[in-house]
Amino acid sequence: MSESQLWDDVDEYFSAHLSPDDDVLQAALRDSEAAGLPMISVTAPQGKLLQLLAEIQGARNILEIGTLAGYSTIWLARALPVDGRLISLEYDPKHAEVATRNIARAGLDKIVEVRVGAALDALPKLADENPAPFDLVFIDADKANNPHYIEWALRLTRTGSLIVVDNVVRGGRVADAGSTAPDIQGSRAAIELIGSHPRLTGTAVQTVGGKGYDGFALARVL
Repeated sequence: MSESQLWDDVDEYFSAHLSPDDDVLQAALRDSEAAGLPMISVTAPQGKLLQLLAEIQGARNILEIGTLAGYSTIWLARALPVDGRLISLEYDPKHAEVATRNIARAGLDKIVEVRVGAALDALPKLADENPAPFDLVFIDADKANNPHYIEWALRLTRTGSLIVVDNVVRGGRVADAGSTAPDIQGSRAAIELIGSHPRLTGTAVQTVGGKGYDGFALARVL
């Protein structure tokens, strides 16, 4: 058995017992594939982790940067109270359309808003609205802009808020200091920002599974 097959098998075992997809989540993935969206959503165990983190935070307000088909959005929104709010930013109108349908089918459209456009354009507009601080920010968009997204997350959160940055390991390439690839430079800059910023304390966790070898960063706002 190959190493990657073993990772997949373990992921499937964990999913079956700890984070089984229900009909709504399965339909979201099917619709994503049918629409030709890239199959890069978080795995079911990762989605359940996001939900648990939001519940541990007691989150009432969540910001997501990068919606795709809304799979992670659904996991996160299920952690919110009935009067909670989740704003998700999505660059691609086609992705946002699929996500909006998936979120409505999940019965979460009253607490979830998908905003279409480049996140670095949407975030200043969001800040101008002077929203209540977000308790959790999930960053899963273009990796080159990760440090910029973290800076905006700091402006839109409070002491004790949690920032989660997905896909920071990049198959191990994050350790390559000489890489000129934008995703690697952005990932390295994000890690180094978390490590040096006076208002952040954080760590990174390497993962294997259905999405191969990757990982995420966690940062708490001080």
